[in-house]
Amino acid sequence: MPPGIDIVRQARQAGTVILAFNIPYLPMLQPVAEAVIDQDAVAMIETARLEWIKFDAHSPGAIKKEFDRMNKPGYLWLHLDHIPVVDEDMLNVNYFYIIQEAINIGYRSVMVDGSRLKLPDNIAATRRVVEIAHADNIACEAELGAVLGHEAGPLPPYEELFTSGLGFTDLEEARQFVGSTGCDWLSVAVGNIHGAVSGVLKDQKKVEARLNLDRVEQLSQTVEIPLVLHGGSGIKQEYVKAAISKGIAKINIGTEIRQAYEAQLRETGNVSSAQKAVYDRTTWLIRDYYGLSGIRQVIHI
Repeated sequence: MPPGIDIVRQARQAGTVILAFNIPYLPMLQPVAEAVIDQDAVAMIETARLEWIKFDAHSPGAIKKEFDRMNKPGYLWLHLDHIPVVDEDMLNVNYFYIIQEAINIGYRSVMVDGSRLKLPDNIAATRRVVEIAHADNIACEAELGAVLGHEAGPLPPYEELFTSGLGFTDLEEARQFVGSTGCDWLSVAVGNIHGAVSGVLKDQKKVEARLNLDRVEQLSQTVEIPLVLHGGSGIKQEYVKAAISKGIAKINIGTEIRQAYEAQLRETGNVSSAQKAVYDRTTWLIRDYYGLSGIRQVIHI
């Protein structure tokens, strides 16, 4: 069963994008929500498993409770991000249980990440989640390719990674994957990387990534569903704008607002000051970097 309201498909059809803000610390949710509402925008609030395992998002239930407190109809969408089948530490995860529980408490879309599996196993795990998501009339996002950055240890030099196409999403595999799983949105690897989440690297400025725009366009034409860009923080604006025109319809943002929160909290020890830093950064991203103020007139939840 296809999902009911699908804001990512709406964005793709309108030639625009949905920003999805990750919440690694629970107090960040309020300023992100306030910025979205004040900018008359539409955006996702999302939480990934590593954000309650390695940071302080607490749990999907805690995020849902805070989301309900801040939600204003027509502005905010609650998404369960990155639930891996095998996580960044190469541990098996009870992904199906976590996703089912999130659906039960009211998340409006979910993501299963089987990208560390072999293709047939990724297809099988994703198809299993698609079935339960569509049974509840919600969308399922999946990932194919390797969006690096969350693993322990340093990445290869970025230029080496980009030039070699290490982990980039393969066109023929994408065709087979989408056709076999029925997923609604596909997270792709096209030069984008996640921000580091552990050790000293997590506080460093993220590499300014670029995108293989030809690969974005080819993937969009191949799978004919909206594409998702994880690791959206720090990508050069010219590449982001071009990628949206070629099929990227959802962009995840985490490092950009997380580091703003952490830096201000370290400097002042004051949560309210850290929240203000998140509000200002989120506002800048929506209004100035992506030009999405007023997008609520186009995207309807």
